[in-house]
Amino acid sequence: MRVVISMALALSVIAPLPASAASSRVAASDGANPPPVVVPALQSWSGGTGTFELPDRPKVSGELAEQVAADLSEVTGKEARATSGRADVELELDPSLTTGPESYRLDVSTDGVRITAPTARGLFYGSRSMLQILARDADRSSLPVGTAADWPNYPSRGFMLDVGRRYFTPEFIRDYIRMMGWYKVNELQLHLNDNEIKAPGDDWSKAYSAFRLASDNPAFAGLAAQDGAYTRADWDSFEETAAANGVTLVPEIDAPGHARAFIAFKPELGLNGGDSDHLDLSKPESTAFMKSVFDEFTPWFRGKDVHYGTDEYTADRQLYRTFFNDMAAHLRTLGKHPRAWGSATAMTGTADGYDRDVTINSWNNGWYGPDAAVRDGYSFINTNDAYLYIVPFADYYHGNGLSGQWLYDNWEPHVFPGGKSVQPGEPLLKGAMSAVWNDLVRATYTEGDVHRLVEPTFGLLGQKMWSGAGTGVPYGTFMKQLRELAPGPGLTSLGSTIGAPEPDELSFGASVTASSGGDPTVLTDGSRLTRWQADRRDRAPWVQLDLGKAVPVQRIAVDGDDDYQVAVSTTGGNWVKASPGVTARYVRVSGASALWSVQVFDAPDLAKGKPTTASSSEVDYFGPANATDGDPKTRWASQYSDNQWLQVDLGSTQQISRVLLDWEAARGQDYDVQVSGDGTTWQTVSQVRGKTGVGVDSLAFAPISARYVRMLGLRRATTFGYSLFRFEVR
Repeated sequence: MRVVISMALALSVIAPLPASAASSRVAASDGANPPPVVVPALQSWSGGTGTFELPDRPKVSGELAEQVAADLSEVTGKEARATSGRADVELELDPSLTTGPESYRLDVSTDGVRITAPTARGLFYGSRSMLQILARDADRSSLPVGTAADWPNYPSRGFMLDVGRRYFTPEFIRDYIRMMGWYKVNELQLHLNDNEIKAPGDDWSKAYSAFRLASDNPAFAGLAAQDGAYTRADWDSFEETAAANGVTLVPEIDAPGHARAFIAFKPELGLNGGDSDHLDLSKPESTAFMKSVFDEFTPWFRGKDVHYGTDEYTADRQLYRTFFNDMAAHLRTLGKHPRAWGSATAMTGTADGYDRDVTINSWNNGWYGPDAAVRDGYSFINTNDAYLYIVPFADYYHGNGLSGQWLYDNWEPHVFPGGKSVQPGEPLLKGAMSAVWNDLVRATYTEGDVHRLVEPTFGLLGQKMWSGAGTGVPYGTFMKQLRELAPGPGLTSLGSTIGAPEPDELSFGASVTASSGGDPTVLTDGSRLTRWQADRRDRAPWVQLDLGKAVPVQRIAVDGDDDYQVAVSTTGGNWVKASPGVTARYVRVSGASALWSVQVFDAPDLAKGKPTTASSSEVDYFGPANATDGDPKTRWASQYSDNQWLQVDLGSTQQISRVLLDWEAARGQDYDVQVSGDGTTWQTVSQVRGKTGVGVDSLAFAPISARYVRMLGLRRATTFGYSLFRFEVR
């Protein structure tokens, strides 16, 4: 239960539901429930009236009952259990459904929930939608009466992770599989071998390379990377996790380029006497060795598709085509369908003579674009580098993550750059796949850093690959919905990195301590799917937030048990009840045994959404409104000169006493904050001189009445202009 504590703190008051959550309870104007919010959005919804209220100990029956009951307990905090009899949630296989193997039907009546699907995967996806609806309900108990029919637009909805250049732990991979299932992303391609792009000093013996599968066969002793490789047991755990989460693994072993790991193992197979990352295809032994690698490891792979690479080979073109065909044929003898990176245009000009029974990743128009794939009759997957590649922290290929708003507003799987888009529903287009390439093998970053780059657009891409652009809401609203659901249940090593503060929230990301139990920082992570619970033996449980400094507090919202007390303090002692505008650094909630969140709010930002102007903008999309739009990721940037300003019109005269400026690296070193009643005559209320470091300046001053507020830049700290993510007035 989400409770807002009034500033008198004498009574707890049930908070009104946010509009997005309330929509699942309130009938539309025609008397029918509107579509509930899930990511990806439902294809079809027929609303009824009323709701189904989940009991405190819900029962789940049918296929996947144990798994769904466990996830239901995690998402709702209720004690769900599997049963063989009549249940509140029933999961039933129905082969007569004809909307595809991954489709499902979700029927909610006032008596319960029934999910039907032609396959277990469809049932699993239907259960994800049910769980997401519950996660966004204020009490995590209510589902709107109605019927959803849902199915994917494309059969291949993927993500590729380059583990060849950088090892990722088995825990990370299993958690990514779970997150994929949450968003109905169904293919994980693991790029299992690779090497750095350029050899140090042109000496390939010094180049980093790795192959990530470790066999106990003596014939391959020494092939697996010493800094991390997956055993058969690891791989089996990936396959089992994938099967339980609606995901198929697509293993990729890449040759004849990117093959340094194999050449380091057998130097005689490489070009230039082994001083290369290219196999020498003039030697039959090279192809024979690669066949032996697939012979060894293909029995590990349970999916029908195996990827054999074949990208960016720059040696003999005719030998390359022969290798392409031989390896595709060999994989079919092993009972697998071959996949490969599209390269025919760059290698030989056309696909004449190439095996056509191969699914192609169209990764670059110049190497092999979608127009060529359609012309040549290849099944293909959109993995276009310009739109879908991340190379962590590089100055190319989206080094800081994909362009979320652009993808949301413009992209779907049929969209390619350079005027090469195909028609929506093109039968040869099987779907799309984003990719992480760890080109910078000597850079220092962690798998958690990669997660922070990938997660912001992961659910967004799931949306576009499943049901397309028809969410009916703008990007900002969609991302708020996504943040509330991220990153899904069952994770062991990952958390959400895309949480964001609600308007005027002071507590997002605040440090939290607790008397006992699990990690209490989940109370300030912005997700509705994470919960702190005290130890059962803790008779006086408490959690305490540290806001980092004493700040004015306007209200406090607690989501959890309703039997608790709230107090505030500036020092960590002398706890008192709050009143409007009280100054506090610490907030303590005592008596609750389980909590989903504790939120502390400031007074409203008077500048949010108000008309904002500036002396200049570097480019149109860095316009002044970005500083006051409430989105902490958009920014205003000025031209590259010292004397620049940003000004907001509050719309009417307001009493103000604080301004917040969230600077990008291009910050002001010396600047003034000024106010005006008419926009002409200005009074300086705060001065900053010699600012060092990137980040937020929170400037307080004596209360003053004004309609206009501006930042007047006097001197820049960099050679760039001035750049602000946020300009807030309170």
